[in-house]
Amino acid sequence: MDIAANFRVLALYNQRMNQQLIKVCETLSNEELHQDRGAFFTSIMAHWNHILFGDLIMLQRLVANQCVDVAEDRLANLPTSKSIHDTFVKDIEHLKSLRSTVDDIYIDVTRQLTHESCQRLVRYTTTEGVLMERTVAQFCQHIFNHQTHHRGQLTCLLSQIGLDFGCTDLPMIVPETVL
Repeated sequence: MDIAANFRVLALYNQRMNQQLIKVCETLSNEELHQDRGAFFTSIMAHWNHILFGDLIMLQRLVANQCVDVAEDRLANLPTSKSIHDTFVKDIEHLKSLRSTVDDIYIDVTRQLTHESCQRLVRYTTTEGVLMERTVAQFCQHIFNHQTHHRGQLTCLLSQIGLDFGCTDLPMIVPETVL
C-alpha cells in the first residue's frame, strides 16, 4: 500500500472513531459534556473542540498551499481556526454536524493524494509564530497523529466515568474489505 492509500485508511479510521465516540457522548447531558474533569483540555467538549481546531487549521494550511482542492462552498461553511482553545461547538448536535462535515472533507482530500503530491511542501506559520515547512506526507501524518492522540485523551475521560466506547483498533474499525 502506498503512502496516499495509508492516509485514506487513516481518514476512514478517523471518521469511524469520531462517529463511535460521539455516539457514546450522546448519552451524556450537556452539563456532563462541559464538566471540568481536571484534564489539560478541561472537559469532554473541550477535547472535541481541540480536535476540531487541529483538523480545521491543518485543512486551512493544505488549502492555502494549494496542496488539495476543496470546493469554496464547503470551506465557506467551516469556522476558521486560530487558537488551540477555540470553541466551535457547544452541544452534541452541532458537534455531530461539524465533525461529519470535516471528516467527509478529509476523506475527499485523501482521495486526491498521490505519491507525487505527498512530496509537495506545505509552508505555514504555527500559532506560536514559528515558520514551518513539511512535505504533505509529513503534514498528513501529523494531522492523523494529532487526532488519535487527543481521542486517546478523550477515551480516558470516558473510561473514568465508566462509559464503554468499544474497540479502537484500526484493523477492526477499518477492515481491509473497505479499502
